[in-house]
Amino acid sequence: MDVFGEHSLFQYINRSSTPIGKQQLAEWFNHHLEDKESIEQRQKAIRELSLDLEFRQKFRVLGLLYKGKSADIFEINQWAASASYYRKHSFLRILPSIVTIANILCISASILGVIPGSIAGVVFVFFVTFSFIFSKGITKMQATYGEKLQILSTYADQILLTEKKEMHSSILKGLKTELTSKNQTASQAVHRLSKLMNALDQRNNLLTSTILNGLLFWELHQVMRIEKWKESHASDLPRWLKTIGKFDAYCSLATFSYNHPEFIYPQISSQSFHLQAEALGHPLMDRNKCVRNGISIEKRPFFIIITGANMAGKSTYLRTVGINYLLACIGAPVWAKQMEIFPAHLITSLRTSDSLTDNESYFFAELKRLKLIIDKLQAGEDLFIILDEILKGTNSVDKQKGSFALIKQFMNMNANGIIATHDLLLSSLANSFPQNIRNYCFEADITNNELTFSYKMRDGVAQNMNACFLMKKMGIAVIDD
Repeated sequence: MDVFGEHSLFQYINRSSTPIGKQQLAEWFNHHLEDKESIEQRQKAIRELSLDLEFRQKFRVLGLLYKGKSADIFEINQWAASASYYRKHSFLRILPSIVTIANILCISASILGVIPGSIAGVVFVFFVTFSFIFSKGITKMQATYGEKLQILSTYADQILLTEKKEMHSSILKGLKTELTSKNQTASQAVHRLSKLMNALDQRNNLLTSTILNGLLFWELHQVMRIEKWKESHASDLPRWLKTIGKFDAYCSLATFSYNHPEFIYPQISSQSFHLQAEALGHPLMDRNKCVRNGISIEKRPFFIIITGANMAGKSTYLRTVGINYLLACIGAPVWAKQMEIFPAHLITSLRTSDSLTDNESYFFAELKRLKLIIDKLQAGEDLFIILDEILKGTNSVDKQKGSFALIKQFMNMNANGIIATHDLLLSSLANSFPQNIRNYCFEADITNNELTFSYKMRDGVAQNMNACFLMKKMGIAVIDD
């Protein structure tokens, strides 16, 4: 259905400003909702954010300031989950205080003349040398996580913006409550961590770090403060980042809704199975050129079989239905005059490909996909199935026999869906299942030796095929028997 990739639905809708937001939105596309209440709650959240252009623009601008990469989030969460290395040693916890007190005593004693000033100098040099023991580990930690944790300030700004916004829908209110901490706001806590990491960068100045380490064991003290922060917020940080990712994904869908005021939010039905829509259009097609069609499936099992000539619009129709069904199931608006759906699991086989690396033929790849569908039906899953020209990779007789058997199996398993085919004989299945299979077609009309397409779906079976006509028009000889 071109959900991902170049010129895809995801590329068209995605306006996320953070790597975690993009990942969250992709997850919603890959695993859409399948229950009425969840979809309706998400619709309310998207509607609410679509009305707040200023919030979405500020949120996006703040997110675009992030200079990291998507892998950073995994590493940050990994750091948050790891055990503290230095604070687990009780002696190391008090060592910076011991060094500081020792220096104060030595310097004070030398000023008062109790001890020679050289002794204070020796103590200072000893502590500088002693601090080198910890430098390697601190350098490794700083190199691995330093920059990633510093740029968390970007997320802190987004968190602060979200904390200040008044939420009304239950989903957005729930997400906002996730941005909490024990003694301070999430934005304050994340800003605090970013500042601690920035302060640790002072060790890159050799003169400053030498003086501070000799007097205060400053590097170890800073790392202790960072590890203390981690101990306080180890479980909070991943949750806060995930929440910001969800807000980012919601902002993408809200922007999609804002940019398409003519789109509607479909009604969600609890009746299994139900799909009814008027004037469905493909969201990626030109508004002035797109020919819109409807669909109606009111019972289980029920299949629509679509026949038609090449380029008449069969595949585009399947994608139009599938894309709008997916949008409905993620809570987004759809391009239709009216739409009501039961949220079953959408599963398609529209563009199967072979694989040289897996030594897998085109036909075998399609069989694996069909086997997956059968397995899900046998497991009792509610499916909405969309198939384009099933069993394409085999000969006509074998294909026809297999197609008949597959559709009959779908009927016996109480399935629902749409199948597009060039094989007109498949339409005869409507005679065997008159209440459960209906034929539609997309016709190619030949007028004055010219081929025209209406792209309007009609009742019945296609009457005109155009392969030979097109071959002749392109100068390829077609010899009639």
